[in-house]
Amino acid sequence: MSATSTGLAARIAATACVTDEFTLGDGQVLDSYFDEYRLAADPRLLHDVADAMSASVPEGAEVLAGVELGGVPLVVALSAATGLPAAFLRRAPKRYGSRRQVEGAAVCGRRVVLVDDVVRSGSQLLAMARMLRVVGAHVTDALCVLERPLGGRLLLDEHGVALGSLLNESDLPAPTEVPS
Repeated sequence: MSATSTGLAARIAATACVTDEFTLGDGQVLDSYFDEYRLAADPRLLHDVADAMSASVPEGAEVLAGVELGGVPLVVALSAATGLPAAFLRRAPKRYGSRRQVEGAAVCGRRVVLVDDVVRSGSQLLAMARMLRVVGAHVTDALCVLERPLGGRLLLDEHGVALGSLLNESDLPAPTEVPS
């Protein structure tokens, strides 16, 4: 069952797609965006998204790894839906305490599936795949809630990571205005 046929796309759009100015890390300014925190804050929607995404977890996956910060609530919900252990990925190693970049489940020697909220260029997921490969994980797949058509799928494919997305940008109805 697809996210669009169940009305899940409309629920995601109504909750998490907003029209408002949003500045990306590279300085690009968007006039609408996907607010993953709104999705994560709605327990029923997060549960339903995880259930829908669970059908796309590849056979043989051993660990689900969520990219900070948007991928973390998704990977926790997806872990609960699938029974697979979760790992949590920082963009850089923690500067204190454990000083780890990977927390949670062990990834070395295991088939790890990356999980994130939105994929645009794919550069963040590629960086995480490379880091996981350096520590001994086998990374060939990534999952996201929303794929924006900005080259991410192609970049990841070029580096041996197949992208599965619950929704593409074209699946979503128009964003709603941000409440004042």
